[in-house]
Amino acid sequence: MAAGAQQPSIVPTELEQQIFGRLLDVVHHGGLGTQLRVAGGWVRDKLLGKNSTDIDIALDDLTGKEFCEKITDYYEKVISHELKTPCVIPCKPGQSKHLETAKIILSDISDITIDFVNLRSEKYAENSRIPTAEYGMPEEDAFRRDLTINSLFYNINTNLVEDLTRRGLEDLKKGLIVTPLPAKVTFLDDPLRVLRAIRFAARFSFTLAGNLKEAASDEKVKLNLRSKISRERIGQEVDHMMSGKYPVDAMCHIRDLGLFYIVFAFPEKTVPPVLDKHDWLCVSHIEAAWNLAQSIGCSVFRGGSGSMSQDEQRRLCMYSALFTPVRNMVYTKKKEVVRYIIGNSLKLNGSDAEAIVQIHAASDKFADLIIFLESNGNLETVKENPNDPISFRCFTTFEDCGGGVFEVRSANGSFSQQDELNRRKEIYIRVERLITDLDLEGAWKKIKPLLDGNDIMGVLDIEEGPLVKEWVYTDASLPFKERLVKWQLAHPKGTAEECREWIKQSKCQEKEM
Repeated sequence: MAAGAQQPSIVPTELEQQIFGRLLDVVHHGGLGTQLRVAGGWVRDKLLGKNSTDIDIALDDLTGKEFCEKITDYYEKVISHELKTPCVIPCKPGQSKHLETAKIILSDISDITIDFVNLRSEKYAENSRIPTAEYGMPEEDAFRRDLTINSLFYNINTNLVEDLTRRGLEDLKKGLIVTPLPAKVTFLDDPLRVLRAIRFAARFSFTLAGNLKEAASDEKVKLNLRSKISRERIGQEVDHMMSGKYPVDAMCHIRDLGLFYIVFAFPEKTVPPVLDKHDWLCVSHIEAAWNLAQSIGCSVFRGGSGSMSQDEQRRLCMYSALFTPVRNMVYTKKKEVVRYIIGNSLKLNGSDAEAIVQIHAASDKFADLIIFLESNGNLETVKENPNDPISFRCFTTFEDCGGGVFEVRSANGSFSQQDELNRRKEIYIRVERLITDLDLEGAWKKIKPLLDGNDIMGVLDIEEGPLVKEWVYTDASLPFKERLVKWQLAHPKGTAEECREWIKQSKCQEKEM
């Protein structure tokens, strides 16, 4: 802050005051000289006017484990209240955990978990992102952190905000993402901090400092990000971005800094081959999907599983939009590149990859409906003709993907004009209205089959076996869905006898083929 500027203050909530007061009681009871400082995110968020329960305490003369032992001793002797045994997380340098952390809950006050670590300084060896951590002074600890806005302390003993880098408060006020030390030094020490800088810039709509962008684009920094950081850690940072409020901003930063093909590593020898412009195509698609989703608001659909939250639907939708330009790209033995990126590059769950691939398949079907609506524009035609294959594909699309499909492809891959966005929004709303009017959401679960396995065996004159399962349980073009229910969806007024006749005719047609 500028000389003479008023030092900002933090007014803890009543609950926070109780927690901090109890910790000071422990210090006084033990005759300790310990200074208790809340570090990082809690301080930043409080100064931004946001609530936070992420209380991390930095200690100047004890380890977290030692101080937690003081807490439990105080509770036993003074309060006569037994706390759960503190959880001590050891150093795990390979997982970016460079210092032991102790966790404890003051259960007589709240259920908030409080983390304790000691102040430290760090020294990095050549060709390693794993530092040697040592006890440090408060200023050393502040400067070894990733960003100036995350290096602020709130001293519980003095009730003062401490800006030991002497620019954290100003950067927070200006909305700047800056490293305490020179950016290139910071990123070469720990390249993961490049992605953390991007994540926080997107999260708060802050600006990346010029020297930070220059350092993040440095070839040696990019090489170290590729070689020194585990794919799991990269995936965690990306997933935080995609689950946040501004995923498009984060993806734009990754693209503009030349990090796209490092973060989203592709397999070798893809068909078709990866192009230099795929990063721009992918980001333009997520931007288009985001604009459409924001324009539409919350979908009326609950999701195919019935339990998927709106946030989770949005997250999967954003991933599927991002990878739409490579949805048909394959590699060894025709494996989908999208599965490789999700599973190998980001190390996310296999269920995420499966959901995204299904959304892509459904989106291709959905495109047919868009063409139909744009050329015809009369929803009554669809309502009156349930046998129409295009309308049926629309129904299965929304059921399979829980309403998470947004058709965002256009001639130039993005929405460049507001009227184009409005047009797409209107189409989506019309389709949404059609599905709700026909009561087709969740239809696969609501419809009771007209025939059972015994009926089908009688019609086909066969015994139980694979052929029955083909009719009752699966269909090659519609995994895990029943052909029988599919026919009923297309023939909402069909009878059991009509269904039997359809099966007989289908059997004859398949024999002739």
